[in-house]
Amino acid sequence: MDFSRIYDSIPYILEGIPVMFQVVIVSALIGISLGIVVATLKIVPNRLINFIGHAYTAVFRGTPLILQLAIIHFGLPQLTGYITTPYQSALIAFSLNSGAYISEIIRAGIQAVDKGQWEASDALGVPYVKQLRSIILPQAFKNILPALVNEMITLTKESALVSTVGVLDIMRRAQIVGGQKAIYFEPLLFAGVIYFTIVMILTYLGQRLEKRLRKSDGR
Repeated sequence: MDFSRIYDSIPYILEGIPVMFQVVIVSALIGISLGIVVATLKIVPNRLINFIGHAYTAVFRGTPLILQLAIIHFGLPQLTGYITTPYQSALIAFSLNSGAYISEIIRAGIQAVDKGQWEASDALGVPYVKQLRSIILPQAFKNILPALVNEMITLTKESALVSTVGVLDIMRRAQIVGGQKAIYFEPLLFAGVIYFTIVMILTYLGQRLEKRLRKSDGR
């Protein structure tokens, strides 16, 4: 191994970090919004609406993310005639996929809230939507924050897949450097170190958050 051969390319590879975080953060925010909507569809007392929510989750959890990304970037233009940029395709695929996983996290969090909260709200005549927004969801989010952090960690690792459609993230830049210098091990290993470091930092922050939540609950 000779890392001196990629010293001059290290800044170029590091420029992929903001791109990666843009994909992860934007996808996570959209995914949380979608997750709330889909989780609500799953718990409302209507079989058709329940089916729509569960079908969405089943499709995006039951197929590989790389396949979803490929269909959106390469397949949809054939059907719609609209061509998305690699970055747009990545955001759409990751947001839809993340929304499916987050919807299950949120659904579990909502159902973990004491039923007495629902009953008390009903007794006070609070509308269903307001119950969710003002009473149930704030309690549910406190319980599911560690799980949401884990989803962020998963998104961070999976974000390397955006390189397959040409997004200039860490992975793609490492591949470009490898092609230009005819050496792949060193730039790819360096990219691996970057991903590992970011994931370890996020894991540490997630553990700190979980401990703080336990203390606030008196556990």
